Amino acid sequence: MKDRTYKRKLNKQFFPNILTILNMFLGFIAIVLIMQGEYYNAGVLVLLAGLMDIFDGKIARILGISSKFGLEFDSLADTVSFCVVPSVLVYALYVDGLSPLLSVSFSFIPLVFGTIRLAKYNLDASDDNTKNYFVGLSTPIAAITLFSYMLFNNQIWGDEQYGDPRTALILVVLLGLLMVSNIHFPKAPLITFRSGITNSLLLLAFIFCAVALVIWKGFVLLPICMTYIIWNIVLWMIKSHHQAIKPGHVDKTNYLRD
Repeated sequence: MKDRTYKRKLNKQFFPNILTILNMFLGFIAIVLIMQGEYYNAGVLVLLAGLMDIFDGKIARILGISSKFGLEFDSLADTVSFCVVPSVLVYALYVDGLSPLLSVSFSFIPLVFGTIRLAKYNLDASDDNTKNYFVGLSTPIAAITLFSYMLFNNQIWGDEQYGDPRTALILVVLLGLLMVSNIHFPKAPLITFRSGITNSLLLLAFIFCAVALVIWKGFVLLPICMTYIIWNIVLWMIKSHHQAIKPGHVDKTNYLRD
């Protein structure tokens, strides 16, 4: 019986692990394409890698086979696709004319902040964290936002136009800081309409964004990413402000009573 149970578990683990491998493979191919100057195609592969990253974890949880190995393996794949790839993109596109030290420093930001972000996530997950949000911007969203900037400018201005390097480097720094911040960003919704109103609304928004992306491609991806980031920063600031006001309000009341 134990052997059969073990074999069934291995068979179930095959599906999410294959998606994780595909995630890593797409990231590797994206690096090759960037080295060949095919930045647009590399961006498309990063988007596909993001989908693999969403579904491997979802499938593992649905099948009830989440494991520490799967968590670590997924993080290693994410390091390739969403940390190394954007660092290579920054070095290839946006640091021309800077000193070697500045070029390497700016290019290193997605890799170093991304790996810190992944390490923090693994620690939270090991503590059996069941929250429906991430603390700090996730590495896939950060990488896709950077690529969306490149794709947006390429579609507007045509071939060989990938956006102002100064704006891109500012975006790189901001995304790096957001990855290691304490700001809350919602996780991808469960693929069901039976998990509450909030999840259903997020799922509808996800479907709408996916359809819009297929229709308008690079034109809509950057606005979607920026809206997601800015909206959640504002929500987090409002919640933090309310939490900061409450103790002050209590203290004021006590002072008046005294």
